[in-house]
Amino acid sequence: MPHDDLLDLARSIALEAGALAKQRRTEGVEVAASKSSPVDIVTEADRETERLIRDALAAARPADGFFGEESGAETGTSGLTWVVDPIDGTVNFLYGIPHYAVSIAVVEGEPDPLTWKALAAAVVNPASGELFTATAGGGAFLGAEPIRVAPAVELSQALVSTGFAYDSGERGRQGSVVSQLLPLVRDIRRMGTASLDLCFVACGRANAYYERTLSPWDHAAGALIAREAGATVKGLGDAAPSRDFILAAYPELAVRLERELVRLGV
Repeated sequence: MPHDDLLDLARSIALEAGALAKQRRTEGVEVAASKSSPVDIVTEADRETERLIRDALAAARPADGFFGEESGAETGTSGLTWVVDPIDGTVNFLYGIPHYAVSIAVVEGEPDPLTWKALAAAVVNPASGELFTATAGGGAFLGAEPIRVAPAVELSQALVSTGFAYDSGERGRQGSVVSQLLPLVRDIRRMGTASLDLCFVACGRANAYYERTLSPWDHAAGALIAREAGATVKGLGDAAPSRDFILAAYPELAVRLERELVRLGV
């Protein structure tokens, strides 16, 4: 498998960080600060988990760059950058909902989702113990088992996941789109953890996922895992996934869902 060494490192650090996050969850969680809005929160566990990841990566690969949600970016000299969300689904984590993740990806090129090439990724849900991994060209896995996206279905039979922005105005616009989409699909899921939403597409637990306003660390790992499982992962039109838009689904379904979302004003 290509990039074995990078995957091994991502996997081992994700599991260690996940164990720390799970321990902190059992001890009780408090909001440490808010960021872009009062509902965009960070806990001390987010910060502590990211410090663990950053320190472990610096020790193992000091020439690589780092791009994390809580501590920002640091340029390296190797051409590789680790893109990290220490606790994706922080609100779930705060409320004790067992659906949050540690997400780690390593990318080649500038740390920009419009241009980077993801090489290896690991996403772990500490509450369930599930570990999703992938390497570029090496396939996607849940634990040791290979995973594949669900086969194509009609839009009316598609279970579609999405998420909402922190900005209240944007949430209103997204809610309007969802209300129009809901009668056209099997159902909508909003589970609150983008990296796991992408992994669920990868393993067939959802037929599609779309969202706007994601940050790079939200989708870096999950996008590679979904793509290696056979999903189309894209932005609008010919664009790559980015803050503007991301869609993941079986290729035929992706075409149909994107067409409807554009019509609905996504």
